[in-house]
Amino acid sequence: MNAPAEFTPPAVEQTLLRTLLRGGLRLLFRGLVRPPMPIAGQRAVLRLLTAVSPAPRGVTRSAGTLAGRPCEWHRPQRGPLHRPQSGQWHRPQSGRGTVLLYLHGGAYLIGGPNTHRAICSHLAKRGQLDVCALDYRLAPEHQYPAAREDAVAAFQALIEQGYKPEQIVIGGDSAGGNLSLITSLHLRDLGQAQPAALVCFSPVTDFTGTQLHEPPAGDPLIQRTWVEQALALYCPAGLGHDDPGLSPQFADLHGLAPLLIQVGEDEILRNDSLRFADKARAAGVDVRLQRYPDLWHVFQAHAGLLRAADFALAEVVSFLRERGC
Repeated sequence: MNAPAEFTPPAVEQTLLRTLLRGGLRLLFRGLVRPPMPIAGQRAVLRLLTAVSPAPRGVTRSAGTLAGRPCEWHRPQRGPLHRPQSGQWHRPQSGRGTVLLYLHGGAYLIGGPNTHRAICSHLAKRGQLDVCALDYRLAPEHQYPAAREDAVAAFQALIEQGYKPEQIVIGGDSAGGNLSLITSLHLRDLGQAQPAALVCFSPVTDFTGTQLHEPPAGDPLIQRTWVEQALALYCPAGLGHDDPGLSPQFADLHGLAPLLIQVGEDEILRNDSLRFADKARAAGVDVRLQRYPDLWHVFQAHAGLLRAADFALAEVVSFLRERGC
């Protein structure tokens, strides 16, 4: 279970910043986002922790609706007005004709487009593509498969708006990474086209939780009790946690879209990424696995602050460019 040889992780740097971030996350996220904190309280904590995030220049954000669900669009700003020989003034179109449908993390319990603006805006800027962050339904109000239904409907709505499947990338972190994978697999099972690519940051792939990692440095974000709470609230009674619809680790992966997985070494969900990458490669899927030492769950959320996060998002852009996105 190793990363491909073509990937060299960035040097471990910004030691003081990493120490401060790790300590702050351990205190404010791991210490609060877990039982017995009510779900409403957990949602409030995440909103507060992400209320201030560095936004790159050159990206506009707007609210919208996609397939009946709220969403946020992050678009590279259009350039100045131009007047070609025809004499008609116009602005260059935003993006490159590619759209990233972003599915946020939060254990299917918390989070939303507003809590993941750093990742989305930096990806829009670096990739010069439009990013649509979907506000899919959450548990416990809406159990599985409500989120998958929303994501599938959003993909289909983008096609109805004129995007071709090869212009659509689906991506997400943690539970959103899981949702990206099960959405792609469900589209395949429905006989519909796959997206151009999938991008997953530390995806949950195995809801049985039987092969969680024990990082020597500890996981500064995730409590096992929070994982157990998420399982109890998101998964319907009577549905096995190894059901392929819930846990793509147990699904037939043939025909899955090209996939980039990024994972930190210091997180309990590390093995979900490693095991899934191995199984996907065995099924003939185009997979790139990137492992980041001395980093934690969804460290990409520190884009604009942590250089390793900026490096990781640059790797996402390179992966998409290589596949024509």
